[in-house]
Amino acid sequence: MSEVPWTGEAAVDEALARLGESDGVGAEQWAGVYEDVHARLAATLADLDRE
Repeated sequence: MSEVPWTGEAAVDEALARLGESDGVGAEQWAGVYEDVHARLAATLADLDRE
């Protein structure tokens, strides 16, 4: 993922930037990165539900 789409929401942008860490790594590392990004985005959505 060469370009990260910026949203203006810091928590979302940080999670999306983390996807760049999967560039050029083996499939074994992808799972960890994607799980982390998913957890971050899920937490952000949960925080929105609490507001």
